Amino acid sequence: MTRPAAPAKTVSIHPRVALFDANEPVAPVLPVCDHYAGVEARMRKSLELQAELGPVFDVTLDAEDGAPVGGEVEHALLIASLIGGGQNRFGRVGARLLPVDHPKFGDVLGAVLAAANPPAYLMLPKPRGVADVARAAAAVDVAGGATIPLHALVETHGALAEVAAIAAHPRIQSLSFGLMDFVSAHRGAIPASAMGVKGQFEHPLVLRAKLEIAAACHAHAKVPSHCVVTEFKHARALMDAATMACRQFGYTRMWSIHPNQVRPIVDAFTPSVAEVDQAVEIILAAQAAQWAPIRHHDTLHDRASYRYFWQILERAHRTSYADGPQLPAEVRAAFFPDAAA
Repeated sequence: MTRPAAPAKTVSIHPRVALFDANEPVAPVLPVCDHYAGVEARMRKSLELQAELGPVFDVTLDAEDGAPVGGEVEHALLIASLIGGGQNRFGRVGARLLPVDHPKFGDVLGAVLAAANPPAYLMLPKPRGVADVARAAAAVDVAGGATIPLHALVETHGALAEVAAIAAHPRIQSLSFGLMDFVSAHRGAIPASAMGVKGQFEHPLVLRAKLEIAAACHAHAKVPSHCVVTEFKHARALMDAATMACRQFGYTRMWSIHPNQVRPIVDAFTPSVAEVDQAVEIILAAQAAQWAPIRHHDTLHDRASYRYFWQILERAHRTSYADGPQLPAEVRAAFFPDAAA
């Protein structure tokens, strides 16, 4: 009598492998908050806060607006010393450069790239279109920064008109909306109230810009980063703005310009406990079913919804503070072993 063959051993396939085509571009996984600092004391304080909270936010050291006129290169050398120093514990410190047509662009770029460790990314301000982005990218590559991701600010009419082409550029990782310069570029046609926490979600031209940037980023698997809220003492207004940016406008990252803004932004971009619990249940059940369709609470799910719920888990992972990871230990061990170790 022939003995029945032993059942095949089930192999657990990681969601990143099972749910995404190897040829399909996947957006980079970046911290949800990008904190800007340009004055030395604030730059050092920002690095201290990052060391305390963990890499739930990036620190961008500002070589543009943070630099004194005439002292741009010296300021860039200070930034390089901070990027290459011991306070940069997680390697998540970037730098904003000068505009590509600034006479000291090359000198500042060289000073930043002289850091003992490379910056996590370089922010390109005020491009007038994709040609400026390409020109800056070429300069960075020639200067030895070909492996450093580039971020760009969409804050001019030209950049917004060519936002899809900018998002498609292979060296771009993320696009940010430069609210203040964008409003100013309209020469008074947009009222100053549109630069405030309320008005920026009401004026049609500003809303159009935000939506076009987010759509272009998602179409080309890049990270859309929402603009600043200048009323840094209004915690409730900041939380509301961050929640709208995340939930209604499709942004997966947002700027902070004051240390008190970091936690509210991270919290607003953090999935709720109910969302995480649901995502854990569905992803674990899907993995047990070898990613075939399943029924969960009388709702059918397949790989399309699995991708959504996996992205919830990824966002929960990258918004977990050092003093309290949000995901259950067994989920971190199964899906994020490097962080669980």
